[in-house]
Amino acid sequence: MDAPGGDLEGEPESLWLASAEDTGYPALDRDLEADVAVIGAGIAGLTAALALKRAGRTVAVMEAARVGTGVTGHTTGKVTSLHRLAYTDLDRIHGTGTARVYGEANQAAIGHIQRVVAEEGIDCDLRVVSNYTYAETDDALERVRAEAALAARLGLPSAFTTDVPLPFPVKGAVRFDGQAQIHAVKYLQGLARAVHGDGSFVFEQTRALQVHDAGPGVVDTEGGSVRARDIIVATNVPFGDDGAFASRCRPHRSYIVAGRVDGPPLDATFISVDEPMRSILTVSADVGAGGRNYVLVGGEGHPVSEAGDTAGRYNRLAAFARDRLGVNNVAYRWSTQDNMPVDGLPYVGLMSADARHVYVITGLRKWGLTNGTAAALILADTISGRVNPWAAVFDSNRATPDSPATPDSPATAEGTASPEDVAGAENDTNQSGEASPVTPDRITLAPGEGTVLDVAGKSTAVYKDADGIIHSLSAICTHLGCTVEFNPADTTWDCPCHGSRFAVDGTVIHGPANRDLPPGPEHLPESLT
Repeated sequence: MDAPGGDLEGEPESLWLASAEDTGYPALDRDLEADVAVIGAGIAGLTAALALKRAGRTVAVMEAARVGTGVTGHTTGKVTSLHRLAYTDLDRIHGTGTARVYGEANQAAIGHIQRVVAEEGIDCDLRVVSNYTYAETDDALERVRAEAALAARLGLPSAFTTDVPLPFPVKGAVRFDGQAQIHAVKYLQGLARAVHGDGSFVFEQTRALQVHDAGPGVVDTEGGSVRARDIIVATNVPFGDDGAFASRCRPHRSYIVAGRVDGPPLDATFISVDEPMRSILTVSADVGAGGRNYVLVGGEGHPVSEAGDTAGRYNRLAAFARDRLGVNNVAYRWSTQDNMPVDGLPYVGLMSADARHVYVITGLRKWGLTNGTAAALILADTISGRVNPWAAVFDSNRATPDSPATPDSPATAEGTASPEDVAGAENDTNQSGEASPVTPDRITLAPGEGTVLDVAGKSTAVYKDADGIIHSLSAICTHLGCTVEFNPADTTWDCPCHGSRFAVDGTVIHGPANRDLPPGPEHLPESLT
C-alpha cells in the first residue's frame, strides 16, 4: 500500500486555486430559458459562453463545483502552440495539411486569450514568453531538429536553438516565440465575470443530471432545468454520451509540484523530449502574506488504469525540482486528468452523428488552454451559423482508428492506455457491481488510509480519517460500474476505467460520473481496525 498522503511534502492543493479569490455565483434554483446552455465552467465552456454572448446569444453556464476548480484549475498555465513533438506525430498520422490546421488553431487561441485579457481587463498575470521543447540526449536532439524544421514549414514561430535558458545543460531545443503563460483560475474567473449578467448566467454548485436533445434541448439539474436551442457539453470527459467517447479517448493522469525559489521567474516555459517527461515553468503567485516565486514541475503521467505509487511520483518530481531547479521546499502538489484522443486530435462538434442540438468538446490532449480555446471558437462559429476553418479537422464525428495510434504518436507517447488496457481494467472489476475483493482475516488501517473490502458480498470503500473514525461507501463507480481504488497521495477514490474521482465522503470531484458514491453498510467487519 502507498504511504498516506500526509507523509508527502507540500499542501495537496493547486497553486492556482490557493492563490485565487473564491467565487460565489448562485446555484440554479428554478427553470429558465437561454439561447445556449453550457455544462462546465472550464476553459472550453467559459470561452464558448463569452464568444456566444458577444455574438448576441443569451447563455447559461452550469458548473458542478466552482469556476476553475476542475481540470483547468489544475493545469500548468502554459498558453502555447508548441506541444512537445506534436507536429511530427500529426504530420505522420494525418498529413501536413492537418498538422498545419492544428498549429493555426492553437496559434489563434494564443491571440484570442491575449485579446480577451486586454478587452475585459482580466488580471491573470499574463506574461509573453518563449516555449521550449528540449533534448538532453543525442536521439532526442535529432527529433527536436526535425520538429523545429517541420513547424517552421507549417508557418509557426519555430526555431532550433542550442541556447536554452535552463539552469542545467541540454543539447538543444525547439523554440516558439510569442507564447504566453497565465494564472489559469484568475483567467477563468475573469471570463465568468464577463459572461454573467445582461440576460446570461453563471451557476455554480449546479450539477447537470440529464441532457435532452430536442427542439429546444433541456438540461436537468437538481435545482431546475435550462431550456436552450443548443447545448455544449464541456466537461473534459463528456457527460451524457453513455460512454461513447470511451473508445476514442483514454483518461490520463499527471502530477505537478510547486516549490519556492529565490530570484525572478524565467521568461520561458519548457518541456522535455526525453523520458521521464518533465514540464517546467516559473510563476509569481500571491499566497498568504506577500508574493513568492515558484517553480512548477509536471510529469509522471500514466493511464488511470495504472495508478501505481502515487506518493513516489510526487517525490520524484520534488527531487527533480530540488536537484535541477534549486527549489527550497515543495509548497503545493496536485494531480490532474486529461482525455487523450486516440488519433491525436481533439473532438469538437455534435455529440453524435444523430445529435441535433447537443455539442461536445473533449480530447484536449493535455494542452487545454489553447486546444480548449480553439474548440470553443469552433462551436461559437458553428452555433452562430459561421464557417470555421478548423472545424473539419477537429470534427467530433470523424472516423477514428480501430486501434490506438503507433507508439510514437500523441495518443501513446504520453503513456495513454490502449483499448486493450482499458478493457482489461474493466474486466478486472465487475461492472455489474458485484466485485468481490479478497478480505483478509484482519484489516488494519492507519489514519489517512483506505482500502476496498468485500462486506456481505458488496464491494465497499473503507477509509480511516485523521481522528481514527472509519467511513464506508459503495466502491462501485456511479458512471459505468467499475470498482474504485484508493489514492493515498491525493486522498481520493479513483475509478481505473474511465477516470471518475470521488472525495472520501463520496462526492464527485471529476467526471464522467455525475452521481456521488452512496453510503456503504452500517456494520463493518469486526476484523477492521
